[in-house]
Amino acid sequence: MLQLGSANTLESLFLQAGVEIGGTDPWDIQVHDERFYDKVLAQGSLGMGEAYMAGWWDCEELDLCMAKIMTARLHRKALNSVSMTLASIEARIRNKQTKADAFSAVARHYETGNDLYKAMLCKNMIYTCAYWKDAWDLDSAQEAKLKLVCDKAKLEPGMRVLDIGCGWGGLARFAAENYGVEVVGLTVSQNQAEWAREKCRGLPVKIKLQDYRDEYGIYDRVVSLGMLEHVGYKNYGEYMRMAHRCLEEEGLFVLQTIGNNRSVHQNNPWLDKYIFPNSVLPSAAQLTEASEGLFILEDWHNFGSDYDRTLMAWHANFLRNWPRLKARYDETFFRMWRLYLLGCAASFRVRNVQLWQIVLAKNPREQYFPVR
Repeated sequence: MLQLGSANTLESLFLQAGVEIGGTDPWDIQVHDERFYDKVLAQGSLGMGEAYMAGWWDCEELDLCMAKIMTARLHRKALNSVSMTLASIEARIRNKQTKADAFSAVARHYETGNDLYKAMLCKNMIYTCAYWKDAWDLDSAQEAKLKLVCDKAKLEPGMRVLDIGCGWGGLARFAAENYGVEVVGLTVSQNQAEWAREKCRGLPVKIKLQDYRDEYGIYDRVVSLGMLEHVGYKNYGEYMRMAHRCLEEEGLFVLQTIGNNRSVHQNNPWLDKYIFPNSVLPSAAQLTEASEGLFILEDWHNFGSDYDRTLMAWHANFLRNWPRLKARYDETFFRMWRLYLLGCAASFRVRNVQLWQIVLAKNPREQYFPVR
């Protein structure tokens, strides 16, 4: 039976964010099951996400609702829970991103199905933030991002490039075709490795199904897009040392990552449970500490607002292609995936998280001129 106190408490809390339960604005929440109130109060953001997946509440414009909640910082004021506190304690004690865990954690997300990602992403299957400065659609924005990365790395024909976390091989193929370089890509996803090998057939590209910690080759350049989020704060130092040992003496390391405004030790509990197991976003302080004594910081470029637009484009593709996807994925998955895409878009929109491209130099002999 509904506890009126729970309903009144939650309604008052959401009103602080300008979100009304039962209201008429597109960002207002419509409750379909009264269990929603007790679940959200007891389990915070995890409970709210699970209640949405179960169909206990809806919202016409979910991204607007999430943006308002985040702007009001309700997720810090009251939408936390005992389970989140315990998760934080566990993250501080245990290294959750060991080599033994890497393959299984990635399988939970990236092995979902290539059909899903093909329906959602651009033609090159790039699953990181696009660069919209002079772009007109998702394909052109992603190609602009790939060019930006290659230009920041100052690629030249004949260079050897290591791509840590190569995904479906889009960057490797682009760099090999347009810059005349040889690429070795690392991934721990079987689906990604098979796709990348097929798409890069005939090019000087080698895809390894391998943890980054096991790489010892020497390269002119190292690039890594959207990989650091899976490394874990206990491993940032090892990640930087690995990139350092794999670079020739005057090499450059171009790193793209989602960044947190503050140092944390665990992800949002709903995202950790359902979307990106064992992931955590690095802060600027954590990255500079991990790279200190190894690299010279040449450039730090933030274009986090572009990720909002990228995620909204992915969401539009997902909705448009859902009729042919739903034979394989159920309604719970549909609601889960929408909450993931729109919630993340809202987080970038209100600047809770950022998107950084960082250029690090091992032993530079020339001045570096940033590229935009």
